[in-house]
Amino acid sequence: MTGAAGTRGGTVGIVLVSHSRALAEAARDLATGLMASVSAPIEIAAGLADGGLGTDAAVVAAAIERVAAQPGNQGVLVIADLGSAIMSAEAALERLSPAAASRARLSPAPFVEGLIGAHGAAGIGLDLEAVVAEAAKAAPAKAAQIS
Repeated sequence: MTGAAGTRGGTVGIVLVSHSRALAEAARDLATGLMASVSAPIEIAAGLADGGLGTDAAVVAAAIERVAAQPGNQGVLVIADLGSAIMSAEAALERLSPAAASRARLSPAPFVEGLIGAHGAAGIGLDLEAVVAEAAKAAPAKAAQIS
């Protein structure tokens, strides 16, 4: 049930798509470390099976499906680092079951800043569209700090 603050009775999960598993783990650790008082599922779909750099759409799709299948899941926000990771995420979204696809969004947010905003919003129980919006605020907020 959506409340006045845009909260729902479940949690939005996040899938990080990166060329580097180490980068995705570090970004996750930063977000969870900075906001230890909130919690949201963060799944990593990063790097190749042999440990090398790259992305795999099948791995991304499986990660999205796992997060979407968690009890109480209200949606999945996918955040990708760059270039072909975005293409892998888009291909993954096309492979999803209809149920998971209807509750998954790919964010244009910057990887680290978008994750931090999304994790905070998901961690306080905001719904999928509010989490998407919070992640999207990251780039303009950073630009304003620099100006």
